[in-house]
Amino acid sequence: MFRHVVLLKWTDDATEEQRAEVARRLGELPGLIPELRAYHFGPDAGVNQGNFSFAVVADFDSPEDYVVYRDHPAHRAVIDECITPILAARTAVQYAL
Repeated sequence: MFRHVVLLKWTDDATEEQRAEVARRLGELPGLIPELRAYHFGPDAGVNQGNFSFAVVADFDSPEDYVVYRDHPAHRAVIDECITPILAARTAVQYAL
């Protein structure tokens, strides 16, 4: 198994509607990208100051399946249309399980 973890920090002017649209669109991806084995995402719980705004954790059978997801047109559309306009910072890691 192979895991991809990404943390996103929204801009200060990101609206609730924009943040909700990110979650809605990400929720469509498992039905469009069969290489996704598990997919979890959501906003920070707000327990600690300074955290990123949103997290995505995706599991795949292999690094090659991750690359299919990374480059999939539906995933790229969510990034380009919903995430990039409200993105202040991003960090990610991939690792074998």
